[in-house]
Amino acid sequence: MNASRLRSLVDHGVEVIVAVDSTETIDAAKDGGIRNVLIDVNVGLPRCGCDLNEVEILSGYARRKGLNIKGVMGYEGHLMFTPDRADRKRGVAEAMQVLQEAHSITGGDIISAGGTGTFDLNELATEIQAGSFLFMDTRYSTVGLPFEESLTIVSTVISVERDRKRAVCDAGVKSFATDYGKPKLEDGIIEFCSDEHSTILPTEPRGDLAFQVGDLIHLRVPHVDPTIAKHSRLACSQEGYIYGDWKVDLRGW
Repeated sequence: MNASRLRSLVDHGVEVIVAVDSTETIDAAKDGGIRNVLIDVNVGLPRCGCDLNEVEILSGYARRKGLNIKGVMGYEGHLMFTPDRADRKRGVAEAMQVLQEAHSITGGDIISAGGTGTFDLNELATEIQAGSFLFMDTRYSTVGLPFEESLTIVSTVISVERDRKRAVCDAGVKSFATDYGKPKLEDGIIEFCSDEHSTILPTEPRGDLAFQVGDLIHLRVPHVDPTIAKHSRLACSQEGYIYGDWKVDLRGW
């Protein structure tokens, strides 16, 4: 945690609440001028968060440092893509039982949890951490959520083989994240992606591609967050009409 960056935000009048999971992060919050914190608890995702048996110790330490504990945070990200809704619901209940026990120790008004994949299954959270629902992606679209994909990468077909069995477009891994798989598109399948190109095959093994050189195609992305971080602007369109242009403030973040 960067204490000087936190201090800069505070000095500009920004109200910041920091999630902490250790004495070191509590110290950094204090040094950065932060007054309000959440105790970050591990509810099953192997990422940040303290163990349940550390919550009381860290709460006491934070209060001795003069910090206000506003509540707890626990992100059940390991459950976002559980295919079966009933299994996902059971997993959320188990994860939130841990967070509820932590909250009974810390107190506070905030229980921050949940995400796009569990927003309607989390009955404990007072603050839902969902974000991907706004644009969605091909992975989230596999778990039956009431949201539609709205983000695509527009690419140009730059090469088509004479037998129409393979085409290439001018967008590759510099344009979209592939940690959750390859992009998808209508009337074709992405065979592989390189830095600045993607190779497209027919949907049917014996089929032909209908693409022509110069065609614009829309690639549906597998992971929306890191894909957006690769771009400076988003073009907002409806039925082919571009009506807005949004700057991506946190490119590369």
